[in-house]
Amino acid sequence: MKKIQMVDLGGQYQEIKEQVNTSIAQILETSAYINGPEVHAFQKELEAYLNVKHVIPCANGTDALQIAMMGLGLKPGDEVITADFTFAATVEVIALLQLTPVLVDVDIETFNIDIAAIERAITPRTKAIVPVHLFGQCADMDAILALAEKHNLYVIEDNAQAIGAKHLSRSGEKRMAGTMGHVGATSFFPSKNLGCYGDGGAIFTNDDALANTLRGIVNHGMYERYHHDVVGVNSRLDSMQAAVLRAKLPKLDSYCDARRTAARKYSAAFGNNPNILIPKTVNGCEGICDTCDCHVFHQYTLRITNGKRDALVKYLNEHDIPCGVYYPIPLHRQKAYLDDRYKEVDFPVTNRLVAEVISLPMHTELDDEQINHITAMVIGFMKG
Repeated sequence: MKKIQMVDLGGQYQEIKEQVNTSIAQILETSAYINGPEVHAFQKELEAYLNVKHVIPCANGTDALQIAMMGLGLKPGDEVITADFTFAATVEVIALLQLTPVLVDVDIETFNIDIAAIERAITPRTKAIVPVHLFGQCADMDAILALAEKHNLYVIEDNAQAIGAKHLSRSGEKRMAGTMGHVGATSFFPSKNLGCYGDGGAIFTNDDALANTLRGIVNHGMYERYHHDVVGVNSRLDSMQAAVLRAKLPKLDSYCDARRTAARKYSAAFGNNPNILIPKTVNGCEGICDTCDCHVFHQYTLRITNGKRDALVKYLNEHDIPCGVYYPIPLHRQKAYLDDRYKEVDFPVTNRLVAEVISLPMHTELDDEQINHITAMVIGFMKG
């Protein structure tokens, strides 16, 4: 059996090795390292894939979120509502811009932001909602967009973990994750479903005026060299990363299919264990349905409900099976974001999840032998 890895980037590289190597060699020959042809080509190809009018590449996913908020003109003190159960980058950029983060609880089944909690948190100072499409599937965008319209709020989609996922609206329309709000942001960190070989990110919008503003912000506020029309940052996707992403983008759907296949096999193995709760998808198919395209399984995350999660992590690590706890500490308890406004009673789901979740290896190269070994080890431990 091959060594089990949390993410097998080396194995994935073998399939695209020739294209990647050739493209990088051409970049080295032309020296078009910044804003070169590969970046512009990738931008157009991603726009077509997402069916969105504007993609603005940038240096990383955290920058993408920050630039999106800058482009919307949010001001210090404006309140921005987001999920408590996610990676810190989402709240980090809110704080960096001197906006006021408002953390709310999440849904117990999908792990995505709780709609009722959003509504309770809205005040006259609220200016935006940042739903995080956690672990690979969209938050309830129908409800979020309705709330935003009702209260005249911006919606900034944090799509760092769900590129390639589709959202089925209640009207029956399917749209790509990251393209439904006023603006979306994603990361191309190497472990993402669409990952480069370094840092990278992008911003999406269908708003022409906003796209123009964002293009200036990512390049020091310049539209013409040495003419700084807006306050900007230095955040550009480099040509080598764009070349890697161009090689991977045509394969993204097959990458997501491979992850869904692995998820179905995991879920079929674990589904009858009362102490293991398998991932729930927004359409209720629990990752087993062959036609599901709402979840791209950036992570395959279980809930261990008998209090043995930490012991299971230790056991798997001792037996050379990598795993992760995303996330062990909620944002409202992080030292950098402590605030008297937050009460433990407001985060019952998040506080439960941080004690129960465990993510198993998930990538495009997982084979049946590896999956069978992982599931057998988990089930064996749970029976012990």
